[in-house]
Amino acid sequence: MKMRTAILSVVCLVAVSAVPCCVLAQAPVPAAEQAELTQTVAALDTKLFEAYNHCDLKTLGAMVSDDLEFYHDQTGLMVGKAPFLEAIQKNICGKVERTLVPGSMEVYRLKGYGAVEIGVHRFHKAGDDKDIGGEAKFITVWQNKDGVWMVTRVISYDHESLTKQ
Repeated sequence: MKMRTAILSVVCLVAVSAVPCCVLAQAPVPAAEQAELTQTVAALDTKLFEAYNHCDLKTLGAMVSDDLEFYHDQTGLMVGKAPFLEAIQKNICGKVERTLVPGSMEVYRLKGYGAVEIGVHRFHKAGDDKDIGGEAKFITVWQNKDGVWMVTRVISYDHESLTKQ
């Protein structure tokens, strides 16, 4: 029995020692590639929210996946393109506009998939640039499939009113 325990201990020690003591960081994305990716995602964000702000449901529909998952801190989870477009038409069109907070956008490559966009955006009454409205943080996952970029996941959270009380 002691021999069996000793052998098991040695086997465990060898197995544990074979595991690297530290994990190496992923190599950074080359600067030119990162710049191109950031420019691409910025253009996609602009196109998406131009459509959002002008109730262009055709363009919005072409830019989101059929299995879109949209997580919102106040309304919960919405799954699917059709419910998303219905919600935009009912709650956003002609009522709310969105702007990206300058300098807030971060873009990171998702190797073999696309990119993740992180930022802060502001919402105000449509057509009223003086309305202070509200602000929220967001994370958008963009899939690049055969050169076609689509939104697959969105998390919109930490919504706050910017109206002075």
